[in-house]
Amino acid sequence: MCGIAGFCNRKSNWREDIENMNKRMFHRGPDAGGVWSNEDESVVFGHRRLSIVDLSANGAQPMTSKSGRFTICFNGEIYNYKGLRERLLKEGKVQEFRGTSDTEVLLEAFEYYGIEETIKECKGMFAIALFDKVKKKLYLLRDRVGEKPLYYGYVNGEFVFASDLGSIQVLSGFNNSIEEKVLNIYFVHGYIPAPYSIYQNIYKLEQGCILELDAPYKKPKIYPYWSMKEAAVKGQKQLFTGSEKEAADELERLLKNSIREQMVADVPVGAFLSAGIDSSTIVALMQSLSDRKVKSFTIGMDDKDFNEAVAAKEIAEHLGTEHTELYITDKDAKEVIPSLATMFAEPFADSSQIPTYLVSRMTREHVTVSLSGDGGDELFCGYGSYTSIERIWNKMKSVPYSVRKLASEILVHNPLMKDKVHQTKSMLLGAKNPARLYELSNQEEPLALQVCKNDDFCSYRHNEYEYGCIVDLQHNIMLMDLQMYHPDDILVKVDRTAMAVSLETRVPMLDKDVIEFAWSLPIDYKKKDGVTKKVLRNVLYRYVPREMMERPKKGFSIPIMKWLKEPELREWAEMLLDKKTIEQQGILNADVVEQIWNDFVEKDIWRIQIWYILMFQQWMAERNL
Repeated sequence: MCGIAGFCNRKSNWREDIENMNKRMFHRGPDAGGVWSNEDESVVFGHRRLSIVDLSANGAQPMTSKSGRFTICFNGEIYNYKGLRERLLKEGKVQEFRGTSDTEVLLEAFEYYGIEETIKECKGMFAIALFDKVKKKLYLLRDRVGEKPLYYGYVNGEFVFASDLGSIQVLSGFNNSIEEKVLNIYFVHGYIPAPYSIYQNIYKLEQGCILELDAPYKKPKIYPYWSMKEAAVKGQKQLFTGSEKEAADELERLLKNSIREQMVADVPVGAFLSAGIDSSTIVALMQSLSDRKVKSFTIGMDDKDFNEAVAAKEIAEHLGTEHTELYITDKDAKEVIPSLATMFAEPFADSSQIPTYLVSRMTREHVTVSLSGDGGDELFCGYGSYTSIERIWNKMKSVPYSVRKLASEILVHNPLMKDKVHQTKSMLLGAKNPARLYELSNQEEPLALQVCKNDDFCSYRHNEYEYGCIVDLQHNIMLMDLQMYHPDDILVKVDRTAMAVSLETRVPMLDKDVIEFAWSLPIDYKKKDGVTKKVLRNVLYRYVPREMMERPKKGFSIPIMKWLKEPELREWAEMLLDKKTIEQQGILNADVVEQIWNDFVEKDIWRIQIWYILMFQQWMAERNL
């Protein structure tokens, strides 16, 4: 795990600029740093290193291939690099390697097998910058599911890229304006989805994509080398035909292969453990593969409604892990809030970012790498929203769309429809298909689209979704999540909070083979008779008693509503929501913000947009320092 940065055609003060970019992402790689430029200084790379594999100088970056043709700047891990290494040696492409790093293997594979063929062979999480000296071409590559961040774009007309948006902000002459048209997406979802960023002319390279840039490095070509949609369509056309037991057998085998590869490191490795199905499965399989006690970590809270630590400890004791738990106080959590804007570098408002940061900080005291259970809900139908969308759609689909659309338009604008429940039902009635229904369900708060003065609502993954590419309704909604919510919320949250404390996180369920197998399963193998994640449970129950896992899910959350009414955080919130400040900024609708906040403090009406607005205003305050 590291941080990468670079730019093209930035001749004046280029060394100072790249050093500043490296300094800004020091937390992503505190062990070492490096700078490289090509001969005419038209392409510059910067790198910060968190040493995981090959801790010696042989693993240092930026790294140049033996022939001198390719130079790489690489963030992440290639889990199957040993197989690639053996292939290169066996075929005589390489006589010997200088060290044992996956970076060196990648370089030589790119040279002998080509860029696209090599990256298709790789299993891992990565953001890569690669320069081809012969073709004078720059490549940027991002992993299949979007685990590792990669921003790119233009500052004063010059091409730039970085793992951390903050590294681009520190460039001399940076004055990119806020991209206000993405704010209506932000105030609906609480994050800014790829390919957008908070700034004009700065973008996120989308998951599974390659960017090519020829000299003079002005207009990139972007194309996918792997597609979640294609994996889903292919899997659902070639359904697994074995029994439920055989499905669990195959899933267990694939997860063990993934975990075995992801446990490889030259530093201590552990795992996050909640009381949930996903993390419990990962830890159970880790322990079955290890000849020593796996280090597991969880945090707890005194508030029993938000505490899963007791159950997690029971699971850890059953599995025999070396378990560490930390009970956090309100004070611990509240102290994190002022640092969130810097941590994420753009507005991001999933409040579970706070406990995720705290468990990462505690975990980093013991290990350098931690495995997590993320991905289980999206791959194995774990969210209640999947069921609710299907239930609502089944109630309304028999009415012709033309009739429903007209009724929705009439009812939504009916002044008698003041009740929020009736307003929501009226809006949802106009959905053309389940994908549109899911999109509208995220917009059910009418004021969400009024927070920003700019009323543009740009195209993005949800309103671009091609419904019907998969037959099954719930699989369509899962695919929508895996294309946007998962990479742009869940994975962003985990990467930024963990890297803030220099902790590498790995996600075994996002292994390519696991994903492609999951897409081949019938929906009944994932959810049946009200039981979610069925096939995953069938694997877990081989290691943990069923009764130990059958508890209500509490999630990884905090009592943010309660805290915002307490004096300390209320004062912080009201300072950020100062009406004069918002009016001077000229971006948000001050009257709408005031209404949302007053409804909360005076009428106890909670809208999640409160937290979204606070995180935006906190980011604005930090940006202006």
